[in-house]
Amino acid sequence: MKIKLSPKINGLSFFVSAFLLFADPLMAEPYAFITNQLDNSVSVIETHSQKVIKTVTVTGKPVGVAVNNVNQQVYISTPMGGGFAILDGKTLEKIGVIKVGGASLGIAVDTKGQRIFVADWYENTVSIFDVDSRQLIKTLEVGTSPSGMMVSQDSRWLYVANRVDNTISQIDLNSLKVRNTTKVGTHPFGLSVDKKGQRIYTANVESNDVTVLENTHLRRLATVKVGGRPYATALALNDSLLFVTNQDDETVSVINTATLEVIAVIEVGEKTGRNKYASR
Repeated sequence: MKIKLSPKINGLSFFVSAFLLFADPLMAEPYAFITNQLDNSVSVIETHSQKVIKTVTVTGKPVGVAVNNVNQQVYISTPMGGGFAILDGKTLEKIGVIKVGGASLGIAVDTKGQRIFVADWYENTVSIFDVDSRQLIKTLEVGTSPSGMMVSQDSRWLYVANRVDNTISQIDLNSLKVRNTTKVGTHPFGLSVDKKGQRIYTANVESNDVTVLENTHLRRLATVKVGGRPYATALALNDSLLFVTNQDDETVSVINTATLEVIAVIEVGEKTGRNKYASR
């Protein structure tokens, strides 16, 4: 997938594209949702035909995408709109806009489809919203400039990449408190958590590596060198492989999660970005 960086906003550069899948049980094929930051819109692609079937206007420089397969909704973060938009996954229409605060960047939803999590880059917080009522449940302080987020498969933990202070925060979704914060590489962004919730992987953009953590105390298990400016991580084949997008190298590194070694480097298109799937 090709992406471009937007102009800097107060010294920050945000992505213009994100990619997720939404599986409609009534449809034979899922949709992909691509945020077009400069155009203030979201493109909906039918994955079978690989054609754009609709473009939805979403103002506020849309960036992040989170898919709620339970409620069949899609959430789009808008850093210049101070919140997020809600799309209906069936009608593909915008059905709501929620205000959060400064510059909402990272966005995620739990696997039960009950809560939405929004990372505010300027306020250094994560806001938690109830899906049904759309009301704010709680706001938690995390590290500096939170961006990428990932919920464990059992909806027990939320992991937040705090880009500027080079840390990962672990939030207990039962108590809604920050349980641990630990140092990783330089400028973490993309996150993946294995199905068992035992390992966390983070792509560190400026140190060109991936940090591997265990979930109990966020203890570092390994640091794996990859290509230039890695932004995204994605697990595949029953968590046996980790794919890492290297934006400056225009490559994807493939890591064997058993040995924690790079076993392949795949050449891809210009400015490889974030590939993230709603389900595996």
